[in-house]
Amino acid sequence: MMRLALAFVAVLPLLSACESVDETAGAAQGPTVVVRMFSVSETGIGAAIGTVTLADAASGLTIQASLEGLPPGQRGFHVHEKGDCGPALRDGKPVAALAAGGHFDGTTTGRHEGPHGQGHRGDLPALLVGDDGKVDVTLTAPRLALSDIRGRSIMIHAGGDNYSDQPQPLGGGGARIACGVISPSAL
Repeated sequence: MMRLALAFVAVLPLLSACESVDETAGAAQGPTVVVRMFSVSETGIGAAIGTVTLADAASGLTIQASLEGLPPGQRGFHVHEKGDCGPALRDGKPVAALAAGGHFDGTTTGRHEGPHGQGHRGDLPALLVGDDGKVDVTLTAPRLALSDIRGRSIMIHAGGDNYSDQPQPLGGGGARIACGVISPSAL
């Protein structure tokens, strides 16, 4: 039994280097899903910038973001429909991470109202990036669970988020600057 445990510990670092997701057992909250985040541009997926760890909790989906290399200030943060961070064409021009589709809107509300509103369920609390380009924060999305978001993606936008569709659509987040895919087999 001890050899099996030691073998697992030896293999664990190799698992975390895989594609973009690693599932591990969490403490009291149950299983967690670790999503590797990458910078994105109209030419494709770039460098790794950190991780977002997801876990179910009594208060909703717990999101622990540990990221670097982002522009300082508030950044829009959302779950998007599809698990694809690649570029796609809009009006004949490539757009960063457009293959991820729009914000996850499981009940097709067509509204952006933030994590506590009744609009898109993929609306997450905005990220506040420090002057050093780093984020290390734990947030909660009260209307989400891991089972809702498997096979989708997590997106960080260039702009902030006012949780409204006015004066700009989707909270004014604008361009997509970072993305990570949530495994389709995640719980």
